[in-house]
Amino acid sequence: MITIINYGAGNLFSVEKAFSALGADVRVSSTPSDILSADKIVLPGVGAFGDCMEQLNASGLIPAIREGGARGIPLLGICVGLQILFEGSEESSGVEGLGLLQGRVSRIAAPHEKIPHMGWNALNIAENHREKGLFAGIPQDSYAYFVHSYHALPKDRAIISSTCFYGEEITASISAGNIMATQFHPEKSGDIGLKIIHNFIHQEGST
Repeated sequence: MITIINYGAGNLFSVEKAFSALGADVRVSSTPSDILSADKIVLPGVGAFGDCMEQLNASGLIPAIREGGARGIPLLGICVGLQILFEGSEESSGVEGLGLLQGRVSRIAAPHEKIPHMGWNALNIAENHREKGLFAGIPQDSYAYFVHSYHALPKDRAIISSTCFYGEEITASISAGNIMATQFHPEKSGDIGLKIIHNFIHQEGST
């Protein structure tokens, strides 16, 4: 069973629809026990870093997400769901992230580009992440759909599984053991996005 976390800060319908279309056994839940009993966890997120963390805190879900990540349950963060995996963000000074990954989130430094970065962009899949994990069967320079103004700067750059370029190199996805996340929206990225979701569904562990 895959649990999509509902804390009031994500486009849950489109995410659930994408997983269901691929045959996944999926539930949308705001219950800690459903997170901890899941075979896999999906953490969507849209809006501001601080707002997402405030809503997670109000929902009482932070301990369950941290415990699930620490237990080794495969977890997929999407968009701001990637950003809040880190320790904090320039967007919301003083607000702690989940801290499952070391690093921080910074505003895109692209003075000659429109912010937010919105639309399709090509993925540069890191050499050590090609043809494995989320990117099994995904060609280099595949396009994915982005909507964001901030991006993650992991302390360990080896966990960056893909980047894109928008005035500067931007972290497009990360992979660190059981913790995976995309800054882009796989549920809005056509066949490539569905393939990435398929890869997550069929990662090691039952669904």
